[in-house]
Amino acid sequence: MLKSIYEKIKKFNTIVIARHIGVDPDALGAQFALKKSIEKTFKEKKVYAVGSKSSKYNYFPKLDKYENIDKKALLIVVDTPDKKRIDITDIENYQEICKIDHHPFIEQFGEYEYIKTNSSSASELVLDFIKENNMFIDEEIAKYIFLGIVSDTNRFLFNTTANTFEIISSLIKKYNLDIEKLYQNLYMRPIAEIKFQGYIAQNMKITENGLGYVIITNEVMNEYGVDSSSAGNMINNFNNIEEVIVWATISEDIKNHLIKLNIRSRGPIINTVAEKYNGGGHKFASGARVPTMEIANMLIKDLDNACKNYLEQMEE
Repeated sequence: MLKSIYEKIKKFNTIVIARHIGVDPDALGAQFALKKSIEKTFKEKKVYAVGSKSSKYNYFPKLDKYENIDKKALLIVVDTPDKKRIDITDIENYQEICKIDHHPFIEQFGEYEYIKTNSSSASELVLDFIKENNMFIDEEIAKYIFLGIVSDTNRFLFNTTANTFEIISSLIKKYNLDIEKLYQNLYMRPIAEIKFQGYIAQNMKITENGLGYVIITNEVMNEYGVDSSSAGNMINNFNNIEEVIVWATISEDIKNHLIKLNIRSRGPIINTVAEKYNGGGHKFASGARVPTMEIANMLIKDLDNACKNYLEQMEE
């Protein structure tokens, strides 16, 4: 499959690389590692990384303007299992589509799809692609892959195997990566976010079934000077609470008229719950975007039931 995608890249002069809505460092790392590798392997090709921007990740290059791109192009979608979560519109206008993803399969939308669910990240799969096809890689590309892997594993707490450490070790040695600086990019936070984290800890509700959740209104985000993306990114900071097996942040996104839910688990499978509400993700790390707080509360109730069922199964 990796060879087939490579042959498609050889065929097209214009390649567009997209990823999921609600951008994160793995999606960006996969996008820019693939973009730069294609550009440096095939200097005559035009390659665009597209999607909504986020100032939070300004240590990545700027995304390309989508409206200026010729749609008679190859579209490669990374880190996205289904069409509704792709952060562009009109994907049917592209001549051909390929997918590189590490999420559980939901639907096929590309002619060639490389899916490997036991991989740490989409960035790791892009590295597989580069290696398999002897494409160009340098310190810059290795840096994007490093950032993607470290972020999506939450510093090797999730989706991590011996192979993950071998990959990271090889990248550091071969390309002399400044890991201290790269970690600063990923984890440096303004004081407003640290105070906001305290608010979440103080206001998290915990059910008798072990679901922890906090509802974050637009007024609260304005008070602390953060946005809905910052609220969602706090989710991994609460994975060591003894009384909690599933935890979620529910934040208003006034600009897009949505309620964003970011969900994590230490046991119950949560992606099937998220999929019920047009979301998705991994078994233990998922999210959803719903139109109203009423629907968000329905999702929370379903998550609590998932926790209850899990605890009952553990007692059997």
